[in-house]
Amino acid sequence: MARTVAKLPAGSRISDHISLGVITKTFPRHLIDGVLERTGRASLRERQLPAPVMMYYVIALALYAEASYGEVLRCLLEGLRWPSWSFGVVPVAGKSGISQARSRLGVEPVKQLYQQAVGPLAQRETKGAWYGDWRLVSIDGSTQEVANEAANVAAFGRPGASRGRSAYPQLRFVCLVKTGSHVLFGAELGAYTSGEQTLAQAVAEANVEMVQSFKSEDFKEGVAHYLEKRAPNFSGR
Repeated sequence: MARTVAKLPAGSRISDHISLGVITKTFPRHLIDGVLERTGRASLRERQLPAPVMMYYVIALALYAEASYGEVLRCLLEGLRWPSWSFGVVPVAGKSGISQARSRLGVEPVKQLYQQAVGPLAQRETKGAWYGDWRLVSIDGSTQEVANEAANVAAFGRPGASRGRSAYPQLRFVCLVKTGSHVLFGAELGAYTSGEQTLAQAVAEANVEMVQSFKSEDFKEGVAHYLEKRAPNFSGR
């Protein structure tokens, strides 16, 4: 049965531009350009969808998960035409153009942007975010379905199902969660078969000063032992 492509309302909505404005405030253009330069993904020639636009596009996909790729791009490009965005007129590309541009961008720039820019946002007045002078940070893990593509199947695998195999491959991740603001940061990704203890220790090693509490009993035995030796203010629960 054919499905109707999910669309956002035609024309420019003020709510769209507010959302896109939050993106540029959180990830300013100079930050995007720096990441692209370090990863060798900066556009060397003028393209229909230059690398900075694609970085913002990948972020916008999370804001408009209910809409098709083409509709998200249309909404994004409406925002790019605002004077404060400092972009020229960028035409809306078709499916092939979007796919090629995302392939050129790759994973590494998005990964580095996440590692550099995403972290605790809680202010002193944020309830539940502090214990005295300590930031309270929890650690937790889960799984996430990814696109049903051969590369994802090879990288992450599929979970078992009662009849054959699941419809989509899944990755497993463990991350830090800022109590109070609920920001997820410091994530480590792995195959579905990866152990949460293994991923949690990788998170702890990279963020040893942050981890103060646990949400899940699953992490206590291995990771708490590691943190008790290395984290000066650790308190597991």
